[in-house]
Amino acid sequence: MKRLPIPDDVTGEEIDADVRQELQSLPKGLAEDVSRNLVMVARLIDEDPEGAYAYSKIALRLASRVAAVREAAGFAAYANQKYSEALAEFRAARRMTGNVDLWPVMADCERGLGRPEKALDMAGAPEVHKLDKAGQVEMRLVAAGARRDIGQLDAAIVTLQSPELASNSVQPWTARLRYAYADALLAAGREDEAREWFAKAVESDKDGSTDASDRLAELDGVEFVDALVEDEDEVAPEAEAEDEAEDESETATDAEADTDPDTEVESEVDDEDDIVEAERTKPVVEADDDDEAPRG
Repeated sequence: MKRLPIPDDVTGEEIDADVRQELQSLPKGLAEDVSRNLVMVARLIDEDPEGAYAYSKIALRLASRVAAVREAAGFAAYANQKYSEALAEFRAARRMTGNVDLWPVMADCERGLGRPEKALDMAGAPEVHKLDKAGQVEMRLVAAGARRDIGQLDAAIVTLQSPELASNSVQPWTARLRYAYADALLAAGREDEAREWFAKAVESDKDGSTDASDRLAELDGVEFVDALVEDEDEVAPEAEAEDEAEDESETATDAEADTDPDTEVESEVDDEDDIVEAERTKPVVEADDDDEAPRG
């Protein structure tokens, strides 16, 4: 089996204790190998999804009977928009563990596969009541997205209106919930309300998980100018001036050449030499007797 390089500082001990416990069912050397690949998946999944996916496939080949491995493979596939594959891995992990933690992301995979109605069915399933608060908020976000998928914009807005949205306390999901609500309001043409909620999203988005600040600036008419582009624009006129100067110099040189007296004299001399040479080499034609003039 082809392996990918893993930095020496990755020991495998970085994974959660629950995952390490799951891997205890494997031989020690194999467990360490799998755990190190799982660490690489976690490290790369945000910045390099394709790299994370490659490491997840190795872990999957090594230990496909471990639920944590199937779950990691599912998230790596999900990050690469391989929704069918991700859904299959999430279902496998759920069968192994029996818990419902993956229910919202499974529903979002249905959206990714173009089946928003299926996602809405899952949002109304009994499994949702078994989710913790974070899972229920996530399910609400997925359901609102599904409503928007099928053109039910007002229903999406209502779906997001919840005690969690109205709460002043900041939770891990607060910024994303407020952002989704603001985005739905803006899509519905309710710009003033959208601006208010984008501002609230900025307040709660301490780790920059959304681009709420950019959306807010856009609504306020603030334009961000790329400094590099600005520098190029400043250099361009100078370059054009240099080109114009070069063109003028070439034109002046050509004009001097056209009016140079020495050049004109040489040209006239060449013309006279050509005429003399033509006369010298002109063939002599003798008149025939019949062509002679009559004598008197």
